[in-house]
Amino acid sequence: MGIALAALSALMFGTADFAGGLASRRNALPSVLVYSQVAGVALSLVAAPLLGSDLIGAADLAWGAAAGVTGAFGLAMLYRGLSTGIVAIVSPTAAVVGAAVPVVVGSAIGQAPSTTGWLGIAIALPAIFLLGWEPTRRPANRSVRKSLLHGVLAGCGFGAFYILISFPSPAAGLWPLVAARVASLAAVAGLAVATGRRLRPPTSDRALVFGGGLLDMGANIAFVLSTRVALLPLVSVVSSLYPAPTVVLGAIVLGQRLNVRRTVGLVLAVGGVILMSL
Repeated sequence: MGIALAALSALMFGTADFAGGLASRRNALPSVLVYSQVAGVALSLVAAPLLGSDLIGAADLAWGAAAGVTGAFGLAMLYRGLSTGIVAIVSPTAAVVGAAVPVVVGSAIGQAPSTTGWLGIAIALPAIFLLGWEPTRRPANRSVRKSLLHGVLAGCGFGAFYILISFPSPAAGLWPLVAARVASLAAVAGLAVATGRRLRPPTSDRALVFGGGLLDMGANIAFVLSTRVALLPLVSVVSSLYPAPTVVLGAIVLGQRLNVRRTVGLVLAVGGVILMSL
């Protein structure tokens, strides 16, 4: 059940990224990011009371807020890297590091997977890279180092989010996730204002922006629920396979070619999930 929820999380994360990417083509990126997170806050406020909670502690909300800030940091580093660096390096590096950090930390705190789980992780990590990597011309060494740095920092932010959001007590329900999204929204909006960006509502593609925000929050909900019934190293890697649905949607909706590299990545991703589910 935990792996299934993590796979659902990856599906929604990937679909949300696809929707956000389309919307960002015709709208300012900071506005897309902020207003999609507004939709996420709204969904979290609806879902949290429905799923209930027995006891909400200050520590649970603090863990959630900390997760939101680290997630916002990861997004900031990712988008800065994508805008100033080499996309072919930044994106897959962020995805792989974001999956690897919870594996290391989870194993250190006593959540080591079984042998088949480790084998699934070993297969899935290269799959994440293959799905996100794009061939590019030989860049300058400085650009490579800069892109790697942003990718690693973004991945550390995402990995920290996965870890921190798994710490609150299950008795707190989804309220730590509400705290996380409110904190990340405040951080992203504050960063946009501090850098002089005007946060105008998207003039087009409103359905994509708000739909992407709802899907992103749905993915977070599925991930939080998955951490309560399965090991953190496993569910974090499965959730990090979100490039797979993005690639499939690109092929179906935009007619993008599904090359051999991405096909191998999809096959490895499915195999890795199957092994981890055992």
